Amino acid sequence: MKTQSKLAQKKVMIISGTYKGKEYWVEDWWENVSGNSWMFADGNPACMKYAMRAGAVDNLPTDDDVLYGKIGSLGELIHISEVEGEG
Repeated sequence: MKTQSKLAQKKVMIISGTYKGKEYWVEDWWENVSGNSWMFADGNPACMKYAMRAGAVDNLPTDDDVLYGKIGSLGELIHISEVEGEG
């Protein structure tokens, strides 16, 4: 597990990718929320969406610098490089 993200429990702006311009409420690093990497979260809908975005759509790094949070009421994984001031 990682040290809690300094963005945990904060609202940030997404500056790139599919969700560019959206507000994102950060819970914490995905690894801290789930206990494992997004790459091994078989069947998790948020992780499957992220995997598609990471590989085919938004060309994101394949690492665990991934936050979990909400866009509206939906849980989403966002790479740290997509967040304002962090990438």
